[in-house]
Amino acid sequence: MRLGPLLLLLLLVAPAQAATVRSIGDGDTLRVVEGGRSVTIRLACIDAPEKAQRPYGQASRAALMTLAPVGSEVSLRVKTTDRYGRTVAEVLRGGQNVNVQLLRQRQAFAYRQYLRQCDAAAYLGAERPLCQES
Repeated sequence: MRLGPLLLLLLLVAPAQAATVRSIGDGDTLRVVEGGRSVTIRLACIDAPEKAQRPYGQASRAALMTLAPVGSEVSLRVKTTDRYGRTVAEVLRGGQNVNVQLLRQRQAFAYRQYLRQCDAAAYLGAERPLCQES
């Protein structure tokens, strides 16, 4: 048996960790307090404009602030740690996957290179091209 599919299954069903949003960096990065420590979270399987990429970066950041406001309780489905030491995770709030919601709102793109860490069909299905009407 190959270990890859088993590892993927374990990542998809891993228990969520509780955290409190501390700050929002840009449309795909936030800081949380989890287990008494401050952790930088990179939202898994999506890519959003940077803050300096006006006006899209500010719009993406504002959308994340609405979906996961500072002080709100969220759950993290941790996938991995990236090369910058950030925890890569799906963020859940109120039963909603924040990462997928950003795609639905056109505030992020599915990060195809890393979709195997997430439910690729859900992410690709939520992504709406900019030319598509609302």
